[in-house]
Amino acid sequence: MDRDNIADLIAFVAVAQDRNFTRAAARLGVSQSAVSHAMSRLEKRLGVRLLTRSTRSVSPTDAGQRLLETVEPRFLEVDAALEMVTEFRDKPSGTIRLSAGEHAINAVLWPRLQGFIETYPDIKLELIAENGFVDIVARRYDAGVRLGEQLAKDMIAVRIGPDWRMAVVAAPAYLEGRKPPASPQDLTEHVCINLHLQTYGGHYAWEFERDGQRLNVRVEGQLTFSSSTYILSAALAGAGLGCIPEDVVAPYLKTGQLVSVLETWMPTFDGYHLYYPSRRQTSAAFTRLIEALRYRPG
Repeated sequence: MDRDNIADLIAFVAVAQDRNFTRAAARLGVSQSAVSHAMSRLEKRLGVRLLTRSTRSVSPTDAGQRLLETVEPRFLEVDAALEMVTEFRDKPSGTIRLSAGEHAINAVLWPRLQGFIETYPDIKLELIAENGFVDIVARRYDAGVRLGEQLAKDMIAVRIGPDWRMAVVAAPAYLEGRKPPASPQDLTEHVCINLHLQTYGGHYAWEFERDGQRLNVRVEGQLTFSSSTYILSAALAGAGLGCIPEDVVAPYLKTGQLVSVLETWMPTFDGYHLYYPSRRQTSAAFTRLIEALRYRPG
C-alpha cells in the first residue's frame, strides 16, 4: 500500500473518531491544515465524499462510516501488534548462543544457569564448548567466555568468575619409580598428556611462572585429547602427567588418587569474563543473563 494512502487513512480515522479537525490534528501531532489537506487528497483519490462538514461538527458520510468500520479495526490490530512486539522486547525470552571452554561451562556457567533457566523458562540457551579463541561475531554467537587477559579491546567484558590455577598431576602408579619433576624443564623426562586446541590446530603449551619468570613448555607424550575430561581420565589411569584446572582435580588430590607436582610454578589466571561486541543491542533476556552470571566476590 502506498504510504500516502496510509497517512491519509490515519488522518481520516482520527477525524472520524474525534468529529473535529482541531482535536484530530492535536492527537496526531500535526497542524489542522495538514489534516484538512490529507482528507481532501483521500476524497479526491477515492472519488467519494467521506466527511460531512459544518461550522460546528464533522461526521462521516455513509461511505465514510463504511470505510471507518472497515479500517478502524485494522489499525487497532496494528496497534496491538506493535504493543505486543514492545512487550516481547522487554520480556526475557528468545535464544542466546554462547561460546565457552569446557572448564568455563562446568565451573562457572552451568552452576548458575540451572537456577536461571528455571526462573526464565522462555529463554533458550545454546552453550557451545570450544577450546581456543573464537570470533563470536563471525560465528554469530551472542557472547563468549574467555579469561580476562585474553579479551579484545573492542569488546564489553563482564567478570563472571574468580581467579583460578591449573595443576600438573599424575596418579601415584605413574610416579612410582620415577623422579617427580622439580622444574618445568624436567617435563622433558616425563610422559605428558596433551590438550588439542581447536583454534590453532596445535597443542596447549603448559604455562608456568615463578619469581617473575614465565615459561611456556611444549610437552610430549603418546596421548592427545581435545577435552580436559579425558585428560583427567587418562591421568587417573596412570598414563602420564596432565595439566588440568585445579578445581577439577581437587577431589582426586584429596583422596590420593592423584598427586600434584610443580605447585610453586603454577600461575594464577585472571577469572573468566563474559564478552560481547560493544555495538550489540542488549535484549531483556541477555541483560538478565549478564546479571545472573556477574561475579560477586564473597
